[in-house]
Amino acid sequence: MPGSKTLKEHEALMSRMARTVGTDLDEAELRGDLPPEMRNDMLLRCTGCASPQECERFLDTTEIAEGTPEYCRNGMVLMALRTS
Repeated sequence: MPGSKTLKEHEALMSRMARTVGTDLDEAELRGDLPPEMRNDMLLRCTGCASPQECERFLDTTEIAEGTPEYCRNGMVLMALRTS
């Protein structure tokens, strides 16, 4: 199990990536489209990413994106939950 520092870092990356592609994770939870256990699974997938530095660089240089980078382990879920 990843440590609390790693979890916090990846929670921040995941939240930023969601916002960058127009996905509101909190709203998705409220709508019932994102059960809490699924969000936890997303976070654990994110902690297993081999490209967190690339992710951070992408997020630092991108305000709005049509999609996630190819390496994003949660890309499909984030796009499926995306709000217009």
